[in-house]
Amino acid sequence: IVYSPEYNITFMGLEKLHPFDAGKWGKVIRFLKEEQFITDEVIVLAREASEADLLVVHTTRYLNRLKWSLVVATITEIPPLLFLPNFLVQRKVLKPLRTQTGGTIMAGKLAMDRGWAINVGGGFHHCSSDKGGGFCAYADITLAIKFLFERVEGVARATIIDLDAHQGNGHERDFLEDRRVYIMDVYNRHIYPGDGYAKRAIKRKVELDWGTEDMEYLQKVELHSEGALNEVRPDIIIYNAGTDVLDGDPLGGLAISPQGIVKRDEIIFRAAQRRGIPILMVTSGGYQKKTARIIADSILNLHRQRLIGEEAVEDAVLLPNANI
Repeated sequence: IVYSPEYNITFMGLEKLHPFDAGKWGKVIRFLKEEQFITDEVIVLAREASEADLLVVHTTRYLNRLKWSLVVATITEIPPLLFLPNFLVQRKVLKPLRTQTGGTIMAGKLAMDRGWAINVGGGFHHCSSDKGGGFCAYADITLAIKFLFERVEGVARATIIDLDAHQGNGHERDFLEDRRVYIMDVYNRHIYPGDGYAKRAIKRKVELDWGTEDMEYLQKVELHSEGALNEVRPDIIIYNAGTDVLDGDPLGGLAISPQGIVKRDEIIFRAAQRRGIPILMVTSGGYQKKTARIIADSILNLHRQRLIGEEAVEDAVLLPNANI
């Protein structure tokens, strides 16, 4: 489990102007500690991504644009940031996002070493190398994959399974011409970003309608995740586990129950374990106060099902063709 207290955004209440719960990551950790699942000693402390790290994917021009408060206000959808000096925006908003981005990069290497890793933050799937948006200022998914391709032996193919309610147009734009990356994306067809150009990168596209409920959703997730992993066997799965599919989410427009989200995550981890494929999970979108509890409940369920933890690695090694 990768986390840092630096993930959480608190800034004179301005963070409350976006529907995102900007302290949800710390709440997930608190719930996991209360359940005695983790202690500070076993949490992997995320480190902030450096400028050199970010330049593996991002253009210098894009990083320089983040030095303008207007640009950050537009990306994060918090208009009052426009009136604040950029050094404060850097420290209070962008540093937490850079730390979560560093957490995703670290979690990629950990997943290859241990068979699984969960970054309690990250999943900024609307950001590409030269453009941010939708609360996503850094392309952590693209960065994690590029780092693995360039620096970890034996990683030649990656599959992104993006189950956030929104289309993951950032990583799609970044990997549009890259045949090493297979993208499956399940999203509400009627909401942001509706990026037709980026959709060309999706190898397995599942477009949902308003108010899709558990039965249809879980059937499609299972059918298409199995299909995707049977079509191409990757060296790692990056699972973008957005909880904005939850019924009542102001931006997602779907109607999945808390139990449905827990089951969804179990389906993806089970598919990975059965094939012996390392998996990295990031938490992405989720815009209700109750989403932190659901993420924690899902992580606890993954452990109960022996899909994460020491037992998960042992179980995967016992499976045929496991390569952890």
